[in-house]
Amino acid sequence: MVRLIGNFDIAEEVVQDSLLVALEKWPVLGIPDNPGAWLMTAARRRAIDLLRRDQRYAEKLALLERSTMPPEASEADDRLRLIFTCCHPALAQEAQVALTLRAVAGFTTQEIAAAFLVSEPTMAQRIVRAKRKIVEANIPYRVPQGAELVPRVDAVLAVLYLMFNEGYLSRGPQVASRRDIAEDAMWLASLVARLLPEQAEVLGLVVLMRLHLARSRARFDSAGEIVLLPEQDRALWDSAAIADGVEALNRAAAMGAPGPYQLQAAIAAVHAGARSWRETDWSQIVALYDALLRLTDTPVVRLNRAVALSHVSGPRVALGEVNELAISLGAYHLFHATRAELLDELGETTLAREARIRALELCQNPAERSLLERKLSA
Repeated sequence: MVRLIGNFDIAEEVVQDSLLVALEKWPVLGIPDNPGAWLMTAARRRAIDLLRRDQRYAEKLALLERSTMPPEASEADDRLRLIFTCCHPALAQEAQVALTLRAVAGFTTQEIAAAFLVSEPTMAQRIVRAKRKIVEANIPYRVPQGAELVPRVDAVLAVLYLMFNEGYLSRGPQVASRRDIAEDAMWLASLVARLLPEQAEVLGLVVLMRLHLARSRARFDSAGEIVLLPEQDRALWDSAAIADGVEALNRAAAMGAPGPYQLQAAIAAVHAGARSWRETDWSQIVALYDALLRLTDTPVVRLNRAVALSHVSGPRVALGEVNELAISLGAYHLFHATRAELLDELGETTLAREARIRALELCQNPAERSLLERKLSA
């Protein structure tokens, strides 16, 4: 409907209206043979009704009324256009992420607000401003072409990675994870990879997602509790997906354009290739984190490197590096949870408990909260 109308707000409104009509009629009349076509027709009729009330859209109304439904673009084509529209550089990145989660992934405003730890009205305003900006700036609903395509890809990949992470381990309080969202993000990244087969970082992101999802069956137990990597049953990991991911990572490396997603995928591949926790090659992981820091030196990367370093140089050395991140990561629950683990290893149980309590105060994810509470009880 965005493709037909060229306006996010109207498209969203008519789609919601057509879904409500379907919820009323389908239980009585039965589900039509082609539900998608039924919904599109209902939405188009609703759009014509709305546009008739507003003379600003006289030209668009005339086109809608004169034409039959245009040939259907594939879902892949439409969603690629929508992603690139949501990730236009005229929008701030926080707006890009919020709008993509809303329009492409189907998150509710409440879910997006919980993920970003802001109020629902604040997030609603952010999304409204982003949609208004698209209309006012006349941002085209299309995949960019030629020289403008590659510079736009970084923003798209960043948003898809955030979308994947939100599905893989939610930041909000409602659910621990949403595998459907993570898989959707990987599917969308795969579309971008097919569009740009020579872009190593695009392939690197697909591999990173695939390797993480390959161990998803072992991440939670039957009660929905998190199972940490050392305790996971590696027989539950998807060995075929891991093999495919490693092969694709080698193809990306052969392109000679290393980047952050490839390095993160390489770290995931080292974990996936270890037959047991004890056999993990921590020295290689630290070396990969060192390479990652040279490309993207962020506090979170330094925190993750410190965890790997603890297995090479011991918890005291790692704790020293973690403590240096206190200012930049003081509001991040995994900073405090990591400190707690290292302090436990050093026998500082009182300080570890204080750090774990602070982590629990900052944590929203229900499965992570349950894990912290179990550790505190123990």
